[in-house]
Amino acid sequence: MYDVLIGIDNAEDDRAVAQAEAIADLPTEEGAVTAHLCHVFQDNPEGASVHQISAVRRAREILEEAGISCVHYEASGDPSDELLAAAADVDADAICVSGRKRRPTGKAVFGSVTQDVILGADRPVFAVPAPKSD
Repeated sequence: MYDVLIGIDNAEDDRAVAQAEAIADLPTEEGAVTAHLCHVFQDNPEGASVHQISAVRRAREILEEAGISCVHYEASGDPSDELLAAAADVDADAICVSGRKRRPTGKAVFGSVTQDVILGADRPVFAVPAPKSD
């Protein structure tokens, strides 16, 4: 069994779709991969759940069509810290992230979850390129 934690934000479905397609393209036997679809809420006054995030639903559709079982995982707090904690919690074999393209000044001002996860992880991380429209 191979467990992959997929960090999904709710900005655009396109990145989640790209991540799901990358996982679906892994050369494995059917049923060998479990995808842990993780969304980290930073501000959630309405009490939404990971099941309500459009990007998570789209990723799940693609993964299930490919025969990959999915588990929902949600957390609240700093995205990079929570993704790393989630990976440890589920004992993920790898973490899958997808960042948006930013200029260096944008990364300095707004930070980069993808960069923080790559630098802070104690397990393999693969970054799926953002779609051209992102």
